[in-house]
Amino acid sequence: MAGARLQPPSSASATASFNSFISKLLLLLTLLPLTLALFAFILQWRGGGVDDPISRWSPEESHKFPGMDSSPLATVGAHSSQSSDCSSILGNSNRLSFPYYRDWKFNFQADLKPKICVTTSTSASLEQILPWMFYHKVIGVSNFFLFVEGKAASPAVSKVLESIPGVKVIYRTKELEDQQAKSRIWNETWLSSFFYKPCNYELFVKQSLNMEMAIVMARDAGLDWIIHLDTDELLHPAGAREYSLRQLLLDVPSNVDMVIFPNYESSVERDDIKEPFTEVSMFKKNYDHLTKDTYFGMYKEATRGNPNYFLTYGNGKSAARVQDHLRPNGAHRWHNYMKTPNEIKLEEAAVLHYTYAKYSDLTSRRDRCGCKPTKDDVKRCFMLEFDRSAFIIASTATEEEMLNWYNEHVVWTDKTLNLKLLRKGILTRIYAPMVIIQGLREAGVFGSVIASAQASLTKDNFLASIESSNSTKADSSLSLSSRKVGRSKEYQATARRIFDAATSSYHEAAVPPLSPPKMDDDLKIEA
Repeated sequence: MAGARLQPPSSASATASFNSFISKLLLLLTLLPLTLALFAFILQWRGGGVDDPISRWSPEESHKFPGMDSSPLATVGAHSSQSSDCSSILGNSNRLSFPYYRDWKFNFQADLKPKICVTTSTSASLEQILPWMFYHKVIGVSNFFLFVEGKAASPAVSKVLESIPGVKVIYRTKELEDQQAKSRIWNETWLSSFFYKPCNYELFVKQSLNMEMAIVMARDAGLDWIIHLDTDELLHPAGAREYSLRQLLLDVPSNVDMVIFPNYESSVERDDIKEPFTEVSMFKKNYDHLTKDTYFGMYKEATRGNPNYFLTYGNGKSAARVQDHLRPNGAHRWHNYMKTPNEIKLEEAAVLHYTYAKYSDLTSRRDRCGCKPTKDDVKRCFMLEFDRSAFIIASTATEEEMLNWYNEHVVWTDKTLNLKLLRKGILTRIYAPMVIIQGLREAGVFGSVIASAQASLTKDNFLASIESSNSTKADSSLSLSSRKVGRSKEYQATARRIFDAATSSYHEAAVPPLSPPKMDDDLKIEA
């Protein structure tokens, strides 16, 4: 019949056609990635476009530290491996490579913006100062104003520091103290509650006077930002591109005068830490970087029986734009004589405080202070409760008792608790400073700068420098408690004028080191 020719194809034929299509599609999907993989292999084998960042460092460049061609570090010869013990303590490798920033210049160019300086008052050794300094050079600090005493003022240390580009060393001499005795600070009220008190109070006044001088030097040098840090603190520019402090401050709006870095506190996991910067990776976050519920909900577990959430201060440090009428407001803040600074608090960046990170910190703090180990007397010397307790323990306990106390109150030995607090966000791991400083050490940067400084001095010049330093620093060993910063009556006639309401104007009181909020403060703090 004619109608029979118009019937559709059978179902078997349609199924065969569909299966053939699927087979071809599967074959194509199998061959395509194999072809791409083969193509990528050929390109890499021929060097035709696969660019591994590490492979860009040629063998000729691998012995240099980036940007050090015109630096004293580049002048070190074979003698560096035979240099003094100073070199050996910081690494004596001559191989200089640092793959974090290619072409990073430590001799910063005039057009680099913004220009950032750090000022500090220190008596630390090279073992602590050099890693601290070069870490901050890596993240973008161009200038350092170092007010030195003790070990830091010794000829062997100070000559190394003076040889580093961008570093200004200021010694605590009689001339410096006489100059600071004329500071307007003594005739004002904002720092007066710290005058003529020992230990931490005395240091706080000294830091403020040094910061005041650093502002003048920063302005004369044409710098844009100034930051006060101790040599046990590292800035952590989280949230910035390329882990750059310079980029972080470059992005700050022009109408902002001050940037606050909340501090994180080191949480050591052993009692035998020797080099905190390269052995500590766990930190306790600041209240400002936590939710209120998390902070107060985990407060007791995070405090572990100590007087406060942090062992020491919790109100961070700050960077200030260098401008007219700028003044310090204690070691943690800046202020302005003519206006209330417009400030912002950073949401990710922080200052990492390596406090009591070494067991020896117990005795070293004790040895710097001549207070009696009683509850009443330590209040005259220390502003924070944990410092007071640590001083009493270090002054009265046996070595075994001290070590047990240190493990109980400072060392985080409970791995279960650590993991719980890490998951809750109270604790965090930060590896960048550790990796950077270890990279600098393995590159031989610290040993090289020491060897370079030593090579620049002949034996006669070195002996002459020691004699000169000893004569100019003869008064630097005097305790400041015997001069104006301390309890001397020599300048009290001037200081008493701060209490004359008719001649002194009110200024906002200096911001001391403050503890984080306590459980009792929960109802007082807005969410």
